[in-house]
Amino acid sequence: MPASAEDDPGVYAVVINDEEQYSIWQQEREIPAGWRATGFNGSRDACLDHIEEVWTDMTPLSLRRYLEPERSGEQCSGEPQ
Repeated sequence: MPASAEDDPGVYAVVINDEEQYSIWQQEREIPAGWRATGFNGSRDACLDHIEEVWTDMTPLSLRRYLEPERSGEQCSGEPQ
């Protein structure tokens, strides 16, 4: 691993999973199961900056869906999906 981001000449891809959680992945490597490319590629720092800009709610999608009735004033029932 490079000593710093400035020493890292690699190109990264921003990836997202089904819970709408973001990460970066080296572009030349195969994206792992459960993740998909978002279409944003660049330096490590550029990808991390992009994630910081677009990932405004770190709550997993399944929990956001479970809490939707509560947020709109309705009662929640059942278990999260």
